[in-house]
Amino acid sequence: MAIAQTKTGWQVEFRVNGRGSRKYKRVFPTKAECDRFQRFTIAQHETQSDAKPWLERPKDTRKLSELIELWDDSHGHFLRDGKRRKSKLLMIAEQLGDPVGSNLTRLEYTRWRAQRSKEGKSPKTLNNDLGYVSSMFNTLIKAEEIHYPNTLTTVDNVKVPENELSYLMHDQITELLEETKEGDNPHVYLITKISLSTGARWSEAEGLTVQRVRNNQVSFTDTKSGKNRSVPITPELFEEIHEHAKLTRGNSIFTASISSFRRALKRTTIELPKGQAAHVLRHSFASHFIMNGGNILSLQKILGHSDIKMTMRYAHLSPDFLEEAVRLNPLSSGI
Repeated sequence: MAIAQTKTGWQVEFRVNGRGSRKYKRVFPTKAECDRFQRFTIAQHETQSDAKPWLERPKDTRKLSELIELWDDSHGHFLRDGKRRKSKLLMIAEQLGDPVGSNLTRLEYTRWRAQRSKEGKSPKTLNNDLGYVSSMFNTLIKAEEIHYPNTLTTVDNVKVPENELSYLMHDQITELLEETKEGDNPHVYLITKISLSTGARWSEAEGLTVQRVRNNQVSFTDTKSGKNRSVPITPELFEEIHEHAKLTRGNSIFTASISSFRRALKRTTIELPKGQAAHVLRHSFASHFIMNGGNILSLQKILGHSDIKMTMRYAHLSPDFLEEAVRLNPLSSGI
């Protein structure tokens, strides 16, 4: 290896790996440039030598069910719904014919999804399926368990029609509370009040313990979003909950009461869209919160929504929004 001055500049001459290897000979304006070229070229040769690009990675022939087991061992069993999700993934693999994972194509998946849709599966179910499979592939790629791209990243979700969010008016709330109070289950009335007062899901209110009701607030743990949250309540409701807790044994305040609630709801004159029962209590809290001037960001925290888009479903009930609709419509100028 040598760098020498010539009539036209500086010449560098070297071999990348000793005798027998490729020889480089170049002329540059400066000696420093010669040195940089020499070091760069040798480094490039060493990197390519380590990579051995002529040795192709053998094709991954593991079936989708094998990848699911691999995903479960390294990641899935840590999830709260890991067992359910694994069961769902194995069902999908079976219905797809358990193909080799690296062979699963966008077309193959979308055709299977179209068939599921014809069988009556809802858009939400179809989108959940896509999310589970795509997430599994992404997790395995990140862990370097597989070395091929996730072909499902280009598959779009099915458009989900926005469901009607019913909420109870004041007279309906009064009717429902009276019916739950007169029922045969001593827990239904108070669980209903807690849900209406805090926006809690029925399971969250039903699962309260004595330790989670303190300082005029209730704390919800093991929630759908995985995040704990606390919501203030009135001193009267706080006392009512603790008085009720004296009637039960152990740490739990309530027992399973959803069936009793549904029976009480049926005895009222309230009519709800299909699929809505106890969840109408959560919708009622959110709707009245916004109609009474509540802040949308505060509502997001109270409800525990991880995505503000979920909370924005109630934004149209804001009094400011409604007032502007009246004040700013094209007929408001007296045409």
